[in-house]
Amino acid sequence: MTISSAKRDAFAFLDRNAQALATLSDSIFYFGELGLQEYETSALMRSHLEEAGFRVQAGLSGFETAFLATCGDGGPTIALHTEYDANPENSQRSGACARAEITPGAPGHCEGHNVNGAVLVAAAVAIKKAMDARGLKGVLKVFGAPAEEQILSRPYFVRDGHFDDVDVAFHNHIAGEFKAIHGVTHVALISAIFRFHGESVHASTAPWRGRDALDAVMMMDAGMAQHREHMRPEMRAHRVVLEGGHQPNVIPARASLWWYFRDPTADGVRALFEKAKRVAEGAALMTNTELEVETLSAVWPVRANETLAHVLQANIEEIGMPAWTQEEQALARSLQEAAKTQATGLLDAPTPLRGPSPQRSPSNDCGDISWKVPMGRLSFPATAPHLPFHHWSAGAPLATSIAHKGALVGAKALAGAVIDLLETPALIEEARRSFAREIGDVRYAPLLPAGQTPPAAMNREAMERFRAPMRAHYVKERTPFA
Repeated sequence: MTISSAKRDAFAFLDRNAQALATLSDSIFYFGELGLQEYETSALMRSHLEEAGFRVQAGLSGFETAFLATCGDGGPTIALHTEYDANPENSQRSGACARAEITPGAPGHCEGHNVNGAVLVAAAVAIKKAMDARGLKGVLKVFGAPAEEQILSRPYFVRDGHFDDVDVAFHNHIAGEFKAIHGVTHVALISAIFRFHGESVHASTAPWRGRDALDAVMMMDAGMAQHREHMRPEMRAHRVVLEGGHQPNVIPARASLWWYFRDPTADGVRALFEKAKRVAEGAALMTNTELEVETLSAVWPVRANETLAHVLQANIEEIGMPAWTQEEQALARSLQEAAKTQATGLLDAPTPLRGPSPQRSPSNDCGDISWKVPMGRLSFPATAPHLPFHHWSAGAPLATSIAHKGALVGAKALAGAVIDLLETPALIEEARRSFAREIGDVRYAPLLPAGQTPPAAMNREAMERFRAPMRAHYVKERTPFA
């Protein structure tokens, strides 16, 4: 592959700023902020983009920690988007090969979203530098998407029209491999809270006067458990109890469940959700309680475009895997052994492009984007293969040289792919044609209710409890991109 002057500029910029990329990634790691509470993370990412000359809008679609950064004019409009939130109770010391919390009980990164955010910013700044230096025409829109672990924000972006003028989009995500994919890769999801309202009374002296909301929760749970026998194998329904009362001698007047429903298709998940609502209505009827259902998010399956996969893969193969040291390989194997998975170490070559990729059971809130416009999805090698996400072992590599090296090649691949499209607009036209073939007769319409607003208070109490002790571990320096 011939490397254009613009791509050489971008790659050289990223090489010069490898430390800035690593510091940004590590800073987000130690922030460890839960979804919708990523205030430190969002502010730091926005500041780097503003310093590079982007026009930055915070608070996108009602999400205080979301943002849209824009640069350029004329030509095609290309969007980059990714997530940067952490998970509850996953604080983990970097490089430790056993469970070792940084702050006991605190949230932490255990899926690499800290590296995702850093790669997004570094690639965007590198692209802008190359556009400015080489006079490339086009508009670059950079979306910061909070609360991916709650599968939350990007359907709101699409519903609110922020992708109406976008020609193609790219999503980057950490992996143990360096690869591009195409096909339908994730499933659709609806996230909803079912609240039951009853009437409290002393549970011993006059229980017949109460209306037990916890009974309704248990009846709904039992009803869904029975319904699982009749669900197709690829469907999923899982929940947590948010409220169940305060003490045994007071009948709960309020109780609630938070459910995730999944299906390979948008129509399928909508039907499963409607079934769950009927089960909940039956539980309310049997317990003489009232039902309230709040849809938090509703997302389509993730689809990766084949044309953009080939563009990404060409850059991946040109850049190649990082050169891993013996120490890095040893750390990877130790973590794999601790997680009781395949102790194969780090890969030494990119994964060839195959496809279409099989559809797996997870969901990601970028799905709506991928049915609105052609979307490429980049996996970059900043963790050890086979480590299970949402497990402490997956947090251990995320502020080490493994993550830093993987982030650098990931940022290069993302920047290189965007520059290819800016320099060869025919690739965008081909992506549109292949996208039309891929979606066929399917017509995208948001699953998200039209008037739904983001649940702004989500995770606030947890972050208020842990932010102060976590702050002691923040990265002290701030390395600018220059």
